[in-house]
Amino acid sequence: MRVLIDACVLYPTVMREVLMGVARRGLFTPLWSARILEEWARAAARIGDGQEDVARGEIALLRAGWLDAEISYPDELEASLHLPDPNDTHVLAAAIAGKADVLLTMNLKDFPTRSLTGHGVIRRDPDGLLREMLIENPDVVGDVAEKVRQTAERLSGQNWDMRKLMKKARLPRLGKALVA
Repeated sequence: MRVLIDACVLYPTVMREVLMGVARRGLFTPLWSARILEEWARAAARIGDGQEDVARGEIALLRAGWLDAEISYPDELEASLHLPDPNDTHVLAAAIAGKADVLLTMNLKDFPTRSLTGHGVIRRDPDGLLREMLIENPDVVGDVAEKVRQTAERLSGQNWDMRKLMKKARLPRLGKALVA
């Protein structure tokens, strides 16, 4: 399964780490565009000093880890697309050009089903997709989530309950399913 990942999904650390962890284990092939990665870096810059540099370092690691993940597309493709927010057409253009099966975003309303019809791509939210992957591959997703939890504890210096960490990461259904 080829999955185009929107900037709003790449930006949150725990969400990104779980997704990239399951991608490393072969559950899907991640895709993005240079513009999506730039949106992530710009969003990080708004948080505070040094955050853009951190994001750019993480972006470099992603690019090095998935050499074929970055999609380019012709300007004409983007210009031919229509979405409620014209600033989102680049995301759909990358999904189409990358032959993505899934457009993974937190902003479902920005990608109406009627706008995706005919392009061979469906929109999904990360929580729903990861929960589905957990049902189909419980050992893989469970192992990845546990490693992410352990890393969060090590980096934050505090104990993290799996369900609370996933809820904070905007993955509440995944968190609930992991502890069930």
